[in-house]
Amino acid sequence: MKKNSQYRHWLFISIFWCVLGFAIWAQIIQDFSFSYAVYQTMLFLLFSITISHTLSDILLPKALDRGKMRFFVVQFIFMAFLLAGCLALISIVFASHEIGEPYPQSKLPVLEHFWFRFYTSIPAALLINGTACGLRFYQEHGIMEKKHALLKQNHLEAQIKILQDQINPHLMFNVLNHIHILMQRNVPLASELLIKFSDILRYQLYECNREYVLLETEVKYLKDLVGVEQVRWGNELDVDCRWEIQNGNLQIMPLLLMPLVENAFKHVSRLPHENGYVNLLCKQDGEHLMLKIENSYTEHYRALSNDHGLGLENVRKRLDIQYPDRYDLTIEKTEDKFTIILTLVLN
Repeated sequence: MKKNSQYRHWLFISIFWCVLGFAIWAQIIQDFSFSYAVYQTMLFLLFSITISHTLSDILLPKALDRGKMRFFVVQFIFMAFLLAGCLALISIVFASHEIGEPYPQSKLPVLEHFWFRFYTSIPAALLINGTACGLRFYQEHGIMEKKHALLKQNHLEAQIKILQDQINPHLMFNVLNHIHILMQRNVPLASELLIKFSDILRYQLYECNREYVLLETEVKYLKDLVGVEQVRWGNELDVDCRWEIQNGNLQIMPLLLMPLVENAFKHVSRLPHENGYVNLLCKQDGEHLMLKIENSYTEHYRALSNDHGLGLENVRKRLDIQYPDRYDLTIEKTEDKFTIILTLVLN
């Protein structure tokens, strides 16, 4: 589809330049010899193609990407005047070799002759640049429409994937089972765990339907998730969390960070005579958010977990869709440690 669009674009461009070149040559051949008509036509086309394609293929896409169309209008006018000046100079140069003095204005002083040619060339320059930019804008508009459709499709697929992965059955089963055991041993702790777990479910079922949520809301959800895991693991796991949030009113895509936290607790390694550990740092500075998670890791637990990278890959895909060119996700793995560092520009 993309190749066909490019083929049609360059076909239209080629037809346009061929028709324009023939029209120029047909006009010039009436007053010049064949060779001079060919040379002058080639120069006209050379300058026209160079200037118009600089405008349409370089300046116009940049203006569309950056949303600076007003500045592009200024560039368009400048390039039109530049092309008109080039066409005027070409006419003056060839006027000195004219046949039978077909150009009465050639008897004018050089400067007046230039301005005459310049003003009469402006409509042609506007037409040439306008046509080139029009074709390019049509192509860019088609590309943007396709990207928008693809983005919408990917967003819907991501939303479906989020809904499917919101409630981890394995996590829910373990937590509910642990609550059941605690109800017989430690009712206050079981009640605390049940409240945290209900907040998690409420957030997953309702808050995630929004496109963005407050950063403080997402962080509270992560704290509840970590709190549930701490209670569930008890003394078998050392957990160290630091939350350094300066402005909780910034917005973030819901459930974006959950798989990173859940991944650490799901795949943390525990040795028979040594506790595993999870270290978490969530730091926000201005519009930048950094999440760093370290957990103990061994090849033995990697062999037992074939889906270790599935959640991380889903996170990367969501970042590509919602935060293109505004994030950096680094994954570092050693023999005894697994580290994930996510830096994100929120706004």
